[in-house]
Amino acid sequence: MTRMLRILPALLLVTGCGGGEGNRALIQNRGSDTMVNVAQAWAEAYSQVNPSVVVAVTGGGSGTGISAMINGTIDIANSSRKMRESEIEEAQKHGVDPVEHIVGYDALAVFLHPDNPLDSLTIDQLAEIYGEGGTIERWSQLGVTVPGCSSDEIIRVSRQNNSGTYAYFRDAVLHDREFKLGSRDMNGSSEVVELVANTPCAIGYSGLAYANEHVKMPCIKADAESPCVYPSVETAVDGSYPIARPLFMYTKGEPTGAVADYMNWIKSPEGQCIILKQGYAPATPVTCT
Repeated sequence: MTRMLRILPALLLVTGCGGGEGNRALIQNRGSDTMVNVAQAWAEAYSQVNPSVVVAVTGGGSGTGISAMINGTIDIANSSRKMRESEIEEAQKHGVDPVEHIVGYDALAVFLHPDNPLDSLTIDQLAEIYGEGGTIERWSQLGVTVPGCSSDEIIRVSRQNNSGTYAYFRDAVLHDREFKLGSRDMNGSSEVVELVANTPCAIGYSGLAYANEHVKMPCIKADAESPCVYPSVETAVDGSYPIARPLFMYTKGEPTGAVADYMNWIKSPEGQCIILKQGYAPATPVTCT
């Protein structure tokens, strides 16, 4: 008779194939696409710090990671937004008491094609571009003519609705409005940047760490009277950039064992220097070589 086994805990023991490796703990880490690169960098570095632990990292979006943490199929959920009250209530129904860990900060950058002459935007202008009922549909309404964009149309590049970046932009920029229909919704941050880089009419948004030489980033004003601030690690740390945000990891209760050791290492100077090198602001001040 065939017997089917169902493995419930996400933290498993992996049997090593090589001689003398023995058993290794497996930590399942899933969620935010904004954070997936730094999460992979942490996992790779930690394999050298503690070879007895394997950290498996996957993306899929903040909402996907949080759902997996609630369902008990992963140990750590990465999220570029805070958990919603509805998600916390759902977790509690499953006997899960989520614990929030702030592991860094990110400046949510706005991306333009490098030929776009626009140098600054206000939060209100972004809301009128992206928000439901917004009146800004053409670049000429912002006082610019974009080379290569003969239609003058603003092509809005956004993220899918399971993304923490999508949710944070909606909350911080659109406030009580929903997104306009008709945007090009991308699976990941790198796809946003790639589309904007190749589309003169486009505007997009994503984490600062995904910026490259193929796109430009305008400075952002909280309102028309405020100073215009460029996204950077420094302006994310000091809070002067108006759409900076914390980056979170969530665990099922206070972490213990291998998960606790890993979380403590991420928050240590070594772990925080890795997030800094990845283009994000550390959660705590560090001096890195």
